[in-house]
This record gives sequence, C-alpha cells and structure tokens, in this order.
Amino acid sequence: MMNTPAESPSGTPPPGTGPEPREPFLRRMSPVLFCLFALALIFVLYQIVGGVITLVVARGEITLSNVTLVRWATLLGQLLFILVPTVWLARQRHGELAGFFRLHVPELRHLVATMVAVFALQQMLQAYMVAQDMIPLPGDLQRVLDALKKLLEETERVLVQANAPGEFLFVLLVVALVPAVSEELLFRGLVQRNLEDAAGWKGPVITGIIFGLYHFNPFTLVPLVALGVYFGFIVYRSGNITLSMSAHFFNNFIAVSATYLRLDDNFVALAPGAAPTLKLAAANFALFAVVFVAATLYFIHSTATDESDESGESY
Repeated sequence: MMNTPAESPSGTPPPGTGPEPREPFLRRMSPVLFCLFALALIFVLYQIVGGVITLVVARGEITLSNVTLVRWATLLGQLLFILVPTVWLARQRHGELAGFFRLHVPELRHLVATMVAVFALQQMLQAYMVAQDMIPLPGDLQRVLDALKKLLEETERVLVQANAPGEFLFVLLVVALVPAVSEELLFRGLVQRNLEDAAGWKGPVITGIIFGLYHFNPFTLVPLVALGVYFGFIVYRSGNITLSMSAHFFNNFIAVSATYLRLDDNFVALAPGAAPTLKLAAANFALFAVVFVAATLYFIHSTATDESDESGESY
C-alpha cells in the first residue's frame, strides 16, 4: 500500500509538494512580444528621456560652444539608456549573457573579410545616395526636404567634427566605439536572437529594418537598413557578435575620419576630390559590388570551413 503525504495541521500540503513557482513574466513572453516590449522601453528611455536631456543641455541647438556637453550627454545616454537596459533585459529573460549574446574572440581572417565588405558596402551605398539626391521632386516638397536634410547634416557635422587629435579620439569614443557595443548588443544581440527563435533566417532581415527605422533619418534609411541586414548576416552566419561590433565600429570610424579629413559628404573612392556624377557613382557601385561579393563569399567559405572542422572534432 502506498503512503500518501500527510497534510499539515492547516490543511495545506506539506512543504515541497505545492505547485512550482511560475517563470518570471519576461520569460513567459513570446519572442516577438518581448522584442516589441524591449524596443518600446529603450525607445522611451533613449529617444525621449535621453533626447529631452540632450535638448536641455544643448538649450535647443547644438553649437560649437556646447558640443562637448552634448557629446557627453550622448555618451551617457547610450550607456544608461541603451546598454544598461539591454543587459538587464537579457539577464532577466535569458540568464547567462556571454553565451546568449554570442560573445567570442573573432578570427583575424573573419575580421579582415567583414571590414573589406563593410568598406565596399559603404561605397556602394554612397553611390546610391548620389543617385537618390538626383531624383526629381515637386518644387515645394524639394525645398522642405532640402531644408530638413541640411539641418540634419549640419547638426551631425557639428557633433562629429574634430579639430585636434584628442578631440578626434573622443568623438570616436562617442560616435563609433560606444554605439558599436551598445547598439549591437541591443539589435544583433537582444532583438535578433529572439527574432531568430521566432523566424529563423528572417530574424536578421527584420532586425536590420528595425535598426534603420530606429535612427529616424529618412535620407539614410536605405543605407542604414542595408548595413543593419549585413551586420545581422555576419552574426547569424558566424555565431559571433564581436564581428558585427567590429564592423559597426569600422563603418563609423570611416565616417568620422572622413569628416575629420574634411572630405566631401558624397565622398566616393574612385574620385575622392571630385564632385560625383551619376556615371562616376555607377562605376563606383559596380567596382565595389565586386569587392563586396568577393569578401562575402570568402567569409561564407571560411565560416563553412570552421563548421566542418568543429563537426570533425566531435567524432
């Protein structure tokens, strides 16, 4: 005859026989719902709270007299309102961080291949921007868009422009290094990893689109989406977010360096000192498309070799 556990005097089951505690709320959410929650939370923190703080610091306008304070506000905003919430959310939902974020030391050949591809992709997108600027629009709309574009470009130029080596390094920290870490952990880490669980290979594509939209710049939406999808691809392919961090940093490093060297906004590698024409942009696009495809094929081949080596070692 089986013995049944005796009830406690109060009539409740003895310790250890009650229902198991429910998982935390963030772990019970579906991957898609969790991504929406995370993006909404960080949007409020960074874009709204951080944006208001930056506006107060800048007194409504970024100028040469207050740009250092604005850079510090931007730096702290990225750390406090993107990086910290991302790490906290990942910890609450997934526990162990290094494995979840896929943080590994990258191989040199993978770093070189992705950086070559990023430079080539950047040049292709620069050619696209030249063509985009040549699209004819109705007069009134064109004037409004030109004014908005000029405002965004001038604001960015003041924020990024450096006049001394020390200032250049600080700008790199604010505009290249910290965003490369914080944004990659958010997008290619927290968001993409959950969307991969929900949608597989579509996860990097969806994340890339979100990445482009999150920057709120209609003039650079297509280039940002393209870069975001590529960053997602190299993480999905290699299983290593450090590669996308390096590629992201390298992309921003090129942009900051071009500004520091007073290169034209429409800088194309085939003629860095000339005003780009449509034909020159097309030639630039074609040349660097070949470079991009070659670097990407090498990256795919080298990561496939790594996978076969690992499977061989498992026997």
